[in-house]
Amino acid sequence: MTIKEKKEKLEKIIELLEKEYPDAVCSLVADNPFHLLVATRLSAQCTDARVNLITPALFKALPTPKAFANAKVEQVEELIKSCGLYHSKAKDLVALGKVLTEKFGSRVPDTMEELTSLPGIGRKTANLILGDVYGKPAVVTDTHFIRICNRMGFVNTKEPRKVEDAMRKLLPPEKSNDFCHRSVLHGRAICTARSPKCEICPIKELCSQKL
Repeated sequence: MTIKEKKEKLEKIIELLEKEYPDAVCSLVADNPFHLLVATRLSAQCTDARVNLITPALFKALPTPKAFANAKVEQVEELIKSCGLYHSKAKDLVALGKVLTEKFGSRVPDTMEELTSLPGIGRKTANLILGDVYGKPAVVTDTHFIRICNRMGFVNTKEPRKVEDAMRKLLPPEKSNDFCHRSVLHGRAICTARSPKCEICPIKELCSQKL
């Protein structure tokens, strides 16, 4: 497909997914930008549902960047131990609290460069913050998004950065963030990694992969 053909196809898919999933929202529950940043870091190798079970007690005990900065790693580990990779995540969260407090005045930054300079924060998390908190065009390359973009024929790679760069060229900036959220919803409900429910898929006629 040419770039023009891909854009035309993507426009149709966006329209169909908007009808199927009118509420394009992040499934992580967070009261403020910092809590969303922490929750997204916790979501690596862990389901959003599990993270949402962990964060209420976590944020009650440690509500602010300064609280994390002053916490012991062992304390954070105890609060998040039901989450995968909790040892490394606890270290990152304490370090994150310190950097935010000392360098950013406890404010979550609003640029890709600053966000990815934070401990444990990669482009996926940074894009989510830029899109959901600051309303900037964002491409959040989670596993569902990558899978769907491949199946729809927009990319032929599972490397997050390559998928992000390719989809930025195709997605209308004002639609990109919501499309990522809808891709996650669609990936969980229908276009699953194994045994996708193709027979009820609203975008099956546009799918490039016969499953």
